[in-house]
Amino acid sequence: MKIDALMRGEIKFSELPTGENASKLSRNKRHWELGGDMKRRTFLKLSMAAAGGALAAPYVHAQSKKFAGVTLRMNGFGGKWDAALLKAAAPLEEKHGLKVQMDTGTQSAQLIKLLAQKDDPPFDVFQGDSPYMIELARNGMIEGIKVSDVPNIKRILPGFREFGDYGVPFSLTSMGPAYNPKFVKPALTSYSDLARPDLRGRVVVFPATSSPGSLFLLGLAEENGGSISNMEPAYKILEAAKSNIVALAQSTTPQMQMYQAEEVYAGVFWKYGTYQLNSKGFPIEFVVPPVGIYSVTTYLNVVKGTKFSEAAHALAEQFLSDEGMLAIADGTRSDIATDFKLPEELRNNVVFASPERIAQKKKIDWKTWEEGHSDRIERFNRIIRG
Repeated sequence: MKIDALMRGEIKFSELPTGENASKLSRNKRHWELGGDMKRRTFLKLSMAAAGGALAAPYVHAQSKKFAGVTLRMNGFGGKWDAALLKAAAPLEEKHGLKVQMDTGTQSAQLIKLLAQKDDPPFDVFQGDSPYMIELARNGMIEGIKVSDVPNIKRILPGFREFGDYGVPFSLTSMGPAYNPKFVKPALTSYSDLARPDLRGRVVVFPATSSPGSLFLLGLAEENGGSISNMEPAYKILEAAKSNIVALAQSTTPQMQMYQAEEVYAGVFWKYGTYQLNSKGFPIEFVVPPVGIYSVTTYLNVVKGTKFSEAAHALAEQFLSDEGMLAIADGTRSDIATDFKLPEELRNNVVFASPERIAQKKKIDWKTWEEGHSDRIERFNRIIRG
């Protein structure tokens, strides 16, 4: 029927034949008006639903990202280190909408800032090295983290998690004697070699004010019959090496510059510092002494009082994933804390590249080490400045 065609939208109302029976037209027109009105309402509902679905699609997609709108505030150390960590965290933004914001500074200053603002913490997650973990836990600034929170904790190598449920270790930096083979012959083999007469005026070390940097003193003690509780043998060797020590480097960068300028030939250095020099074509050798390897582990911590504990756990899980470990090792050339097997190129640039090397990792009583901090500073300064 023509009226049916009109209702289906196949013809216009004006196209109805004028010869249609008036009564029939009247009846069918009424039928069309009632039925058509219902159809129009149905059509509008469907159209609006379709349009609404199209408009809502991005919104629904955004809402499906678990941490959309969340930005974790984390302390940073700067340079390649921060870049590597941000690269390791990047997949979380794509997968879950989670962003990470770095606040770069010195770790000691960041720790003081966190302690001063404990009731309104400036960070959601805090990366802290082993010596600082004692302070973080003792002052109640961080939360415990369990395997149920971060399943990848199961992949952390034995002995690499030093503080019970506090912190998630993800990277290790090792300290050892280092030397320029162009000038130093025979090669250094121990910390005590820094007292050799041929190195007069050519040695650089870290000051005792740096708790991680002064680990070389523990190496001197243990090489000569001492211990963490008996540092006297270290001070005797330091006295013998005094005429060799020409500079105290507060950080890695100035020490690298001294080596490059050939102002110094030997000292104690972080492994990633020797890698950076080697990558620039500068010859410097890192030594693993017979006494063992002294390492500082960097931990990711959930700050107590953060509103985003679950997001912080997700960040820790991502750091410990294969993807995260690869990004961190590639960007820093530091050792990693899990069982992930690094590509051969990276294994050649880290310390703990084999079970034998891992067995050489020294266990350090960080509580005792920190308790002796003030005494070490006093004795070190007295010897160097005396």
